[in-house]
Amino acid sequence: MAARRARRLLGSLCIALLFAQPAPTGAAARSGSRSLLTESLVRTFTPFYFLVEPLDVLSVRGASVIMNCSAQCETPPRIEWKKDGSFLNLVSDDRRQLLPDGSLLINSVVHSKHNKPDEGYYQCVATVDSLGTIVSRTAKLTVAGLPRFTSQPEPTSVYRGGSAVLGCEVTAELAPLLRWERERQALPPEPRLLQLPGGALLLTNASDTDAGLYRCALDTGGAPKYSDEAELKVLPAAEEPQRLVLLKPPSSLSRLPGQSALFPCVAAGVPPPLIRWTRNDEELPTDGSGRFQLLPGGVLEIRDVVEADAGTFTCIAESGNDTLEAQAELTVQVPPTFLKRPANIYAHESMDIVFECEVTGKPTPTVKWVKNGDVVIPSDYFKIVKEHNLQVLGLVKSDEGFYQCIAENDVGNAQAGAQLIILDLAPATAGPLPSAPRDVVATLVSTRFIRLTWRPPASDPQGDNLTYSIFYTKEGINRERVENTSRPGETQVMIQNLMPETVYVFRVVAQNRHGPGESSAPLKVATQPEVQLPGPAPNIRAFSSSPTTVTVTWETPLSGNGDIQNYKLYYMEKGQHTEQDVEVAGLAHTVTGLKKFTEYSFRVVAYNKHGPGVSTHDVVVRTLSDVPSAPPRNLTLEARNSKSILLQWQPPPAGTHSGQITGYKIRYRKASRKSDVTESVAGTQLSQLIEGLERGTEYSFRVAAMTINGTGPATDWVSAETFESDLDESRVPEVPSSLHVRPLVTSIVVSWTPPENQDVVVRGYAIGYGIGSPHAQTIKVDYKQRYYTIENLDPSSHYVITLKAFNNVGEGIPLYESAVTRPHSDTSEVDLFVINAPYTPVPDPSPMMPPVGVQASILSHDTIRITWADNSLPKNQKITDARFYTVRWKTNIPANTKYKTANATTLSYLVTGLKPNTLYEFSVMVTKGRRSSTWSMTAHGTTFELVPTSPPKDVTVVSKEGKPRTIIVNWQPPSEANGKITGYIIYYSTDVNAEIHDWVIEPVVGNRLTHQIQELTLDTPYFFKIQARNSKGMGPMSEAVQFRTPKAESSDKMPNDQASGSAGKGSRPLDLGPDYKPPLGGSNSPHGSPTSPLDSNMLLVIIVSVGVITIVIVVIVAVFCTRRTTSHQKKKRAACKSVNGSHKYKGNSKDVKPPDLWIHHERLELKPIDKSPDPNPIMTDTPIPRNSQDITPVDNSMDSNIHQRRNSYRGHESEDSMSTLAGRRGMRPKMMMPFDSQPPQQSVRNTPSTDTMPAASAVPSAELAEPEGPFLPAEEEPQGPPTAHVRPSHPLKSFAVPAVPPAGGPFDPALPSTPLLTQQAPGHPLHAVKTASIGTLGRTRPPMPVVVPSAPEVQETTRMLEDSESSYEPDELTKEMAHLEGLMKDLNAITTA
Repeated sequence: MAARRARRLLGSLCIALLFAQPAPTGAAARSGSRSLLTESLVRTFTPFYFLVEPLDVLSVRGASVIMNCSAQCETPPRIEWKKDGSFLNLVSDDRRQLLPDGSLLINSVVHSKHNKPDEGYYQCVATVDSLGTIVSRTAKLTVAGLPRFTSQPEPTSVYRGGSAVLGCEVTAELAPLLRWERERQALPPEPRLLQLPGGALLLTNASDTDAGLYRCALDTGGAPKYSDEAELKVLPAAEEPQRLVLLKPPSSLSRLPGQSALFPCVAAGVPPPLIRWTRNDEELPTDGSGRFQLLPGGVLEIRDVVEADAGTFTCIAESGNDTLEAQAELTVQVPPTFLKRPANIYAHESMDIVFECEVTGKPTPTVKWVKNGDVVIPSDYFKIVKEHNLQVLGLVKSDEGFYQCIAENDVGNAQAGAQLIILDLAPATAGPLPSAPRDVVATLVSTRFIRLTWRPPASDPQGDNLTYSIFYTKEGINRERVENTSRPGETQVMIQNLMPETVYVFRVVAQNRHGPGESSAPLKVATQPEVQLPGPAPNIRAFSSSPTTVTVTWETPLSGNGDIQNYKLYYMEKGQHTEQDVEVAGLAHTVTGLKKFTEYSFRVVAYNKHGPGVSTHDVVVRTLSDVPSAPPRNLTLEARNSKSILLQWQPPPAGTHSGQITGYKIRYRKASRKSDVTESVAGTQLSQLIEGLERGTEYSFRVAAMTINGTGPATDWVSAETFESDLDESRVPEVPSSLHVRPLVTSIVVSWTPPENQDVVVRGYAIGYGIGSPHAQTIKVDYKQRYYTIENLDPSSHYVITLKAFNNVGEGIPLYESAVTRPHSDTSEVDLFVINAPYTPVPDPSPMMPPVGVQASILSHDTIRITWADNSLPKNQKITDARFYTVRWKTNIPANTKYKTANATTLSYLVTGLKPNTLYEFSVMVTKGRRSSTWSMTAHGTTFELVPTSPPKDVTVVSKEGKPRTIIVNWQPPSEANGKITGYIIYYSTDVNAEIHDWVIEPVVGNRLTHQIQELTLDTPYFFKIQARNSKGMGPMSEAVQFRTPKAESSDKMPNDQASGSAGKGSRPLDLGPDYKPPLGGSNSPHGSPTSPLDSNMLLVIIVSVGVITIVIVVIVAVFCTRRTTSHQKKKRAACKSVNGSHKYKGNSKDVKPPDLWIHHERLELKPIDKSPDPNPIMTDTPIPRNSQDITPVDNSMDSNIHQRRNSYRGHESEDSMSTLAGRRGMRPKMMMPFDSQPPQQSVRNTPSTDTMPAASAVPSAELAEPEGPFLPAEEEPQGPPTAHVRPSHPLKSFAVPAVPPAGGPFDPALPSTPLLTQQAPGHPLHAVKTASIGTLGRTRPPMPVVVPSAPEVQETTRMLEDSESSYEPDELTKEMAHLEGLMKDLNAITTA
């Protein structure tokens, strides 16, 4: 009974507090906190905040860094630090330590290319036990990289009194550490010397004392790093005018508010150029009185940047008649700032609250919430509302703590926090409490809402003064939410925002003035499942079948309950806002009556018995084009002289083009001979000068627009008559013959008559007027006009008016008149004048005709010549007046590129300084006096390619998982590719200082950005460089990247894997067959033994024998080849070279056959042969092509053509191969063999006969596991049949060696070099391979992957052997003999040793 009374007391107290209004959210929760305090056990908010938060820091390697942090609370907080989101263990860290105030000290910052333990993001975490945790803003520690100059100073010269720029660019983080020296002495601070933001040095008002050697230095701790020295020469002041050039144009900047910005605009020329600046086309005041100041050399300084300063800054340099412009963008980024911070909140359990947080910044910040140091993950009860606010539903006691709003953008982050206190309920007042409400039922259940009704408690059957609270939660969830009735006595409520197909538990509590009563029994209600509607129709497609129809097709969507009943096809013209729809029963529909050559969007919605489903995405299609449906507009004719008439027109009305207008067709005839029609096709310009007409003859013209579909309707015939004689335009017009003015109150009507001399061309009239002076304003009107009304004048004012006739030469003699406008009260003749003397407003003077025939001629990778014609000039296109032309150009990459312009006084202009392999668009306009034309039609031109001027970037090397001997090299294309990248070359070596021709090379096709290199030595540092090439040649190499292979094989690899050059696919032992016998010398034993003296003697005998046999063979070949010089053999030799030059691989992309491999060596040595129990060849992950063309796989169905393209397998490379790696000492694609252990091997034989040669498909391709146990090292091989081994001068160089003929085997001495052929010998199930041992005696060599070529096909080999006879020229034999002499010297040196 006591427990029941206590429960009643607690419940009544909760209801009393929550009954009066709905659960507060946000501000409502805070405003209600006062009443909560009066009825609850009072708890106050605890101040807990950061006094100091860490800031971003830039450091150098080896320096010490302090990240400041200090927090304030009644109880001293415990400070911890996170780096990149993980807590730092500062107890066992000897370099990082926590200072007493909570700051973090990092001693001797560590930073290298592959080890950056200190660089990253740091965050201070403060904790007070039993209260909560707060986190600081995130601070970034940046360590300046290795001192490196992106550009070096270059020698330059400057005229005395001029400006010069010495370049020395470094990365942004190193720029503050850069300084300049002259003659190896620090430069004194001088206003004439200014270091630009990137590091370049600007020198203005040069004098003789400025001459000398300059260099820049980087101080990053320790010894400074110096750039190259560059000499600055000071020349005597120039007397002749010098062309204006921009030495240092401005570059775009991004700044924070309060920072300074420098925009250089260094120009040189004689006379000295004047520099002025505009922002967004408005002149900037640079007198130094404001924040904008013009420094010497034309540099614009902006102090205390504000957000409103963002925009386009244009530098205008003027010298004599030359003008140059350059533009740059200033972007102002603003770190996040709080417009509204979260506020502390009191609340009770089961309430809903909202923490509000408003932030601003540029770019727009992102917001996340943290509770007691942990990120809040949105869920059903923690929701982000109104973009940044945090809503917590159904509070429980564990929700108490500190909540922080953390805002972040690209330039900073900030945090603001608040405390949530959940109060205990106050005791209820004395008095009877209501019993439980009766008959709680759900009268309406939907998918996302439920309506509950009940009857009042038995203790108060009327219930007029009772209010109710409805508590509800998901079944199995401890969080309970509450909903209050809106007015006393109401016995129903609608609970909304529920989840479909979910079980909820409801209970109702009544409350009177004494407090809440008993709770009703729990009621479980399940919401309805969501109605299953159709999904989007898949594979929607639309295509235009005619200029006015589009056919749309789709497939049946996945439907929920019930079959698809029908579809609705919605379509809309692009740019409109009204959709049309049509019902469709099937899976396709053709929409008719559409506009021609117009884009439409289509989508489909499927319907089932429940209604419409999910719409498909929009598909956009344009209807087909057609001939124009309307003629051009406003056709006007103007007789230019006695033999030409100028036609001008406007395009057909919008919506009637029916396609892209490709030109206009002009038809004309003499008015007297209507049957004789002449046609002329114009381009897309809107004017055409028809020449060669007869004097004093009337002609009729009509114009029609054309598309690719044909010609549309033509205009009506319009006539004009040529002059009887040509008018004179070599001089200005004479004075108009009369001028009359008629003043009104606010206007003056001006009328005139033309000059008496009608033989001089008049293009129009210029009317000048003003109070007391005619030069205040000027209006130009057409030459046909005879009157004009000057509007908007002041009453009772004295105006002076002037009238001049003008033509293309200039303006004639003016005629003056004056008039006084009438006062306001005088309107006597206004109406009469308006009736009797109407006037026509005159438009602005007609613009000049734009230049035509604009052409772009590509001259080089950075230069294009623009030429054009001017139809307003005579036929000889000779410029005799003061007109000039403006050329503008831009590229569309990036899309927001600004136009650049230049002026020219001839009909061509040379545009320089362009980017290689870039498409530019050009247009031209003409200006004469105050008249200008519109821009001409656009011409396009793409500059030529140039060798890449930057290396591949972001080169990374990682070890392949599970294969420690295999590494993966990744990279990104060069920033300045200057053309299509056709290939890459990877260089690697164990010695970073080795000559580049001693590095191993790996060619890679141009469309790949990753490559695998196998069989490297364990625990060995390798250095990698990458070089890109395009059609113009090779670019620069990247910086060397170091990578050390792992110390040991991974635990999951067997010992035999260490010798395998290809990944084993299983662990099953190899079935060698019943006929298998161990190789000679016991090379299959798991352990080797030291070589005996007998073995050494046998080795010397073998070496000498093989050397003698090799010399005899070469002599026989030389004698035989010199005698075979008939024309028949020469033709064969030419054919063989042709086939060799056009070789391509055959096979699919997964199993590309590698190229043939031939000798390229410096030293040879003979060693005993090793035999391996594995018959599989070693193949690299990526077969190495000879050139970029060899990558293309050839389908097996193309066997009939393959003989025309395969290598002839001769001893020299094809032309393509030589061009691929020209200048690299003739390196062939590498053959690399492991020498720490033996690889799986494959038999390689000399096979001059094709009788038993297998097809290429007979080469085994499956990878088989090897038996366990290590193989013999190269130094401990037992004796066996002799074989040739390669010994280069560097451990990483790789070669391919032709095999020596086995004893007793057939050999054709006519073959100068023998192809490597893969052959399956009958009766021998196991292959053997002759291996090349690379290195020096007594040393273990790094393992290297081997590429073994497959055998050519039977027909090809037969032809190859036939064509190989006498394939050496005499000079080639001379080279071979000299090469063999070098080999014999090496052999003699080995035997004597």
